[in-house]
Amino acid sequence: MYEVQKKGSNGRRRHIFVVSDATASTCEIVVKAALSQFKETSINLHKVRYVTTENDVDRVIDEAREVNGIVAYTFVSKELRQKIEKEGKNSAVPTIDVLGPILTRLTDYLEISPMAVPGLFRNLNQEYYKRIDCIDYAVKHDDGKHIENLSDAEIVIVGPSRTSKTPISIYLAYRNFRVSNIPYIYGVELPSQLMEIDNKKVIGLYVTPLRLKKIREVRSQKYAQIKLKDYIDLHYIQKEMKAAINLYNRNNWNVVEVTSKSIEEAATEIMRTIGDNH
Repeated sequence: MYEVQKKGSNGRRRHIFVVSDATASTCEIVVKAALSQFKETSINLHKVRYVTTENDVDRVIDEAREVNGIVAYTFVSKELRQKIEKEGKNSAVPTIDVLGPILTRLTDYLEISPMAVPGLFRNLNQEYYKRIDCIDYAVKHDDGKHIENLSDAEIVIVGPSRTSKTPISIYLAYRNFRVSNIPYIYGVELPSQLMEIDNKKVIGLYVTPLRLKKIREVRSQKYAQIKLKDYIDLHYIQKEMKAAINLYNRNNWNVVEVTSKSIEEAATEIMRTIGDNH
């Protein structure tokens, strides 16, 4: 029932019960943040999850009383908040309502009642960490890196240089997709792993050759010391893009034209395409 954490080893041991009708993670974060403001002492942090009945509350108060502890709690249920406060007073167990005051203030300000659904903050937290994981995945799998994990990707973007593969990948990662992108280089065979995954996951990017030439010319100015004749040659780019389109079609990959689209517009079209395929 408990997860015990010790902080320091000197002095009398004190007990703090972190109690919630969900995972108690929110309450634990707040208590730990508050404890960081105090000098080290010996503390047992008891984490009590899924307290959803009045009997559960009675047990927590009894156990806190036995060790002379205090109770910090987050209940979305008004009834449970009232119950634990009442039992705490009756048993001389100090209680701290971590969430109640802000819910009350927001109720008054917004003029609506809270939904009283336990665990919503945890769901938001999970969403946040999923986004971080997707962004980390996109960075690690940018420009053909870690091709051995390609099957883990939800979207695989393929395209010639300067077709916005990386910024589109990062945007899609922010929207909670695991994205890998692979450069298409004219005359160079693509990795075999790409041919083994579901073709519905793969998006081939297309930019008109004239537009791509202008984009590459801007980039080539930053590398004046490097000869990039073919890279910015219109006839070469036309052959390169034609070969890319043939590759996309041959493998039944979805094609998204990004010539005049913003990153957001291109990513939205890709999400729509992927969604239609599932």
